[in-house]
Amino acid sequence: MGCIIQIRKYLVLILAIILMSFLLSTCEKARELSPEEAAYVAEIQEWHKKRIDRLTSKTGWLSLAGLYWLKEGKNTFGSASENDIRFPEGNAPDFIGSIHLEEGIVRTEINEDINVFNEGNLVNTIQMKPDISGEPTILSVDSLSWYVIKRGERFGIRLRDHENENIKNFTGIEMYPIETTWRVQARLEPYDPPKIIDVPNIMGNINEETSPGVLIFSLEGKEYRLDPIGKPEGKSLFIIFADQTNGYETYGAGRFLYADMPGDDGLTMIDFNKTYNPPCAFTRFATCPLPPAQNVLPIRITAGEKKYAPHE
Repeated sequence: MGCIIQIRKYLVLILAIILMSFLLSTCEKARELSPEEAAYVAEIQEWHKKRIDRLTSKTGWLSLAGLYWLKEGKNTFGSASENDIRFPEGNAPDFIGSIHLEEGIVRTEINEDINVFNEGNLVNTIQMKPDISGEPTILSVDSLSWYVIKRGERFGIRLRDHENENIKNFTGIEMYPIETTWRVQARLEPYDPPKIIDVPNIMGNINEETSPGVLIFSLEGKEYRLDPIGKPEGKSLFIIFADQTNGYETYGAGRFLYADMPGDDGLTMIDFNKTYNPPCAFTRFATCPLPPAQNVLPIRITAGEKKYAPHE
């Protein structure tokens, strides 16, 4: 009798294993993607790879090594402590020269026997165009390069180091699972004329940006609205938004996203799988814009990049 009971237990165990194998096989098949879905996942993965390549390049955000605001008049700079602007010690000459800010014009003078370059040419004295010109003047010495930024009425020097430890220590950015449901159609309801919206930044300033219209879209049967930044004649829309994942699973100060400018039918796609971290998630030397008040979504957007762990 005891032997029969043991056989029954053994048969039940075998049946349980067979059933579990069948269920796992069924679930695995259910997770198989269609060719269209597989192509879409590959597209997002390629987008993210290019994003990481840019981030870790010599001119990516991880290369930032300093941000120095200029005072009116003369600003000496170099790695020595006596300078008004002190570049990282060991990475730059002690006394490189001086940067002069005079009524919105920035001019740099390089000390004798210091080899500083602009576009491959040695520099003695040069007037520096800021980043808002679209073609900032870039100076370099060894692994360092720097240029002028303008934020509101302030001028500063942004320093890069293409051998920055942040690049060497970068370990990647975790992403949410790629789901096609986060790629949604949106309708651009134009503002006539284009609307000027207030966009705050982490320095406490308010920048006025142009929004060509409001993007209207639906998620899980509910309608939402976002004010993008862009000119009506442009090719893309820049979206700065916040949602209920911020500060927990995603960067606390907001998230960035681009969408194509709508066609004649007013329609475009918002792909939240391409949501990415602002530069401030990686470095304290960035001057990131923050989401406008109207772009705070009362939902969780579990798509795109999660927050960058080393900068928590």
